[in-house]
Amino acid sequence: MRLWRWRSNPLRRRSDRVEAWIVLAGWVLAVLCGAVAALAAATAVDGSLSAQRAQTRAVPAVLTERAPRTPQVTTDGSGGDTVWATVRWTAPDGSPHTGRTEVEPDAAAGTRVTVWTDRAGRLAAAPLSPTESRFQAVGTGVLAGAGAGAAVWACGRLARLRLDRRRLQRWDAEWARVGPQWRKRMTG
Repeated sequence: MRLWRWRSNPLRRRSDRVEAWIVLAGWVLAVLCGAVAALAAATAVDGSLSAQRAQTRAVPAVLTERAPRTPQVTTDGSGGDTVWATVRWTAPDGSPHTGRTEVEPDAAAGTRVTVWTDRAGRLAAAPLSPTESRFQAVGTGVLAGAGAGAAVWACGRLARLRLDRRRLQRWDAEWARVGPQWRKRMTG
């Protein structure tokens, strides 16, 4: 059996060939655009998280007060394993700083803790580990790729719906022209 025989089908309309090309192009573009979007998003997230890791550093600090005994419960009923307390640390330029950070409950004043600071010596959030960063980059890439692929697929689907509408309009016009002749034949 010849593989190209489907092309020479006498019942195959021009719109059928256009639809076949739209489907083929839609799937190819969906895969390609999805892959490019996934790679771009993952690279951007990984770069951003790497820059965040490069701009923060772990610094030893000392509790200036006794930490509360029990973590506070939030309004939604959840609570954490840590409490907020005031700590003191030295910035890279040698200047002393104080601020509030999360520490273990009921820690005594003078307890050494590790805090994360930015280049200016201000408290900063702890950066994600390289493993967590990779996981976040991959997850973002997957979502971006799926979104881009779905958008391209949806555009192809809209084009096919438009072709269907055009085919139905032509069919209605053809039936309006031929229908009365059929009725004459059927009724005699």
